[in-house]
Amino acid sequence: MPNLILLALLAAFPPLSTDMYLPAIPTLQEEWGIPFSTVNLSLVLFMAVFSLGLLIHGPLSDRFGRRPVLIVGIVIYLAGTLFCAASTDIGMLIAARCVQAAGAAAGAALSLALSKDLYDGAQRQKILAHIGVIMAFAPMLAPSLGGLVLKFVSWRWIFVIQACMGLVGLYGVYRLKEPLTEFTRGGVFSMAGRYVAVVRNLPFTVLSTGFALMVLPHFAFIGGATDIYINGLGLSPQIFGIFFGANAVGFMLGSFVCTRLVGVYKPLTMIYITMVAYVLSGSLMLFLGGHTPFTVAIPMFCIAFSSGFSRPISNSLILDQVDTDVGAASGIMTFEIFFVAAFSMQLISLEWDSKPWVLGVLALLGAIIPFASLQTVRKRCRL
Repeated sequence: MPNLILLALLAAFPPLSTDMYLPAIPTLQEEWGIPFSTVNLSLVLFMAVFSLGLLIHGPLSDRFGRRPVLIVGIVIYLAGTLFCAASTDIGMLIAARCVQAAGAAAGAALSLALSKDLYDGAQRQKILAHIGVIMAFAPMLAPSLGGLVLKFVSWRWIFVIQACMGLVGLYGVYRLKEPLTEFTRGGVFSMAGRYVAVVRNLPFTVLSTGFALMVLPHFAFIGGATDIYINGLGLSPQIFGIFFGANAVGFMLGSFVCTRLVGVYKPLTMIYITMVAYVLSGSLMLFLGGHTPFTVAIPMFCIAFSSGFSRPISNSLILDQVDTDVGAASGIMTFEIFFVAAFSMQLISLEWDSKPWVLGVLALLGAIIPFASLQTVRKRCRL
């Protein structure tokens, strides 16, 4: 399996595990007689456990290698996915989703570490952008596929399909040649100490934390999309998949445009353009009000495009700040992103008068805070 495809598949574990399942949420509400906020815990806790798992897999891969940690992680993912398919109530489903998240964290954390292991500089930026293009097909197709599954068979088959995806990833990792030649030493406390060394790197810490907040509107939209489109605006699960998929198209186009412009314009210039686009998109969401599917979809498309455009550049910029403990650094980066994701998904599930208004405010914050972070450490960064 080509490295690019494997990296994209590993990075796509979280969106595939989440977005394919979204159309089933109203079905589970009806089948088990529970409110949206209760079902939404299967998303929120997935993100929370996933985030914690990132902090474990990263230093473990620095100590024992990328390949063995990935194999164990994917096996855990498969076990959790099959338990999801067999769930008989929301409690069992939430527990199974937590197991699934613990395994998925290995793929997401180590896809970044592998990109650092295998590629350098502008080539890494292009690879990350290409991965962004491929990854965008996952959230673009996943809700539509989930809606199609619901139309013909039980929601349980959604998780069976995810298990098949896990098996493909397991095969790819099995065939992967271990990229690490130097490993860290020591036990649990020594591995935990590697995080201290990474966090003391001020440019890395400030940039990784600031840019993690750019995902605020993106994941809030994922957490609130079914409530906005299906419960609020009355769309069917199938039509919902189309509108939700438009968001993924925006992310894919942004990543594709990034592949064409890397090396043409300075990375900082491209990041600043993204921040301006975020402000304009958030303002558009606030102005339109989100009273129709299109007044939600158009601003979110712009936000997704901006996110897809900037993510490869910002990730590469952050990774350039570290020379060692790349697994731990990648774990921290991905942990922060998905910790913010869990927070934003829980935030949007609250009883707001207007969820689109919340998305607009989060988009503004997703531009202002990273900009301030970059200015704080710009003179100390490797640009």
